[in-house]
Amino acid sequence: MLTFDGAIAGMGTASGTRLVVGMWPLSPYGSVTDVMIERADGHRILLAPTQELADFIAGTYEFDEVRVTPVLRMRDGNKKWMVSTDELALTFELGGRPPLGLLLLVLPRRLARARWWATAVDPVARVVKKGVRTRGSAGGGRREWYSAQDMQHITPPVRFGFASTPEEPALVRVVTRITDEQD
Repeated sequence: MLTFDGAIAGMGTASGTRLVVGMWPLSPYGSVTDVMIERADGHRILLAPTQELADFIAGTYEFDEVRVTPVLRMRDGNKKWMVSTDELALTFELGGRPPLGLLLLVLPRRLARARWWATAVDPVARVVKKGVRTRGSAGGGRREWYSAQDMQHITPPVRFGFASTPEEPALVRVVTRITDEQD
């Protein structure tokens, strides 16, 4: 089983470009950050720091273009994040927690991170947050589980793979597990 422990930020621009930034201090590929971009015309681009990570992500989600480029992640205090590549400079700030974020914070860590829990709450997540899933296909016969542990507002929705970010863009503290085994 592969485990990615970090956060996912989903946001968009007024021009219709949508972004998902995976920030993974702990992953099978070391401390990495990747960026998934969907332009207003639907063209999907992956920016990843290594070919190995790019191949893994491209085997999990669908892209029209995959680019291997250094991806730098920096944090300025508790609220401001910066992500940059040769082609992208992104800065965003975190706001308060919505009620769901507060609920996620009070869940016992062991429960929130359990794969069975991610499976059990998937039907609820689909109803509570349109487009959000906590389990699904990771491509190539693999399965994926998202265990959310916190959520803070940022500012518009994106979609890659089997799930999407909430309609109100956010940074979600998450553990993602991917395995070859079936449910």
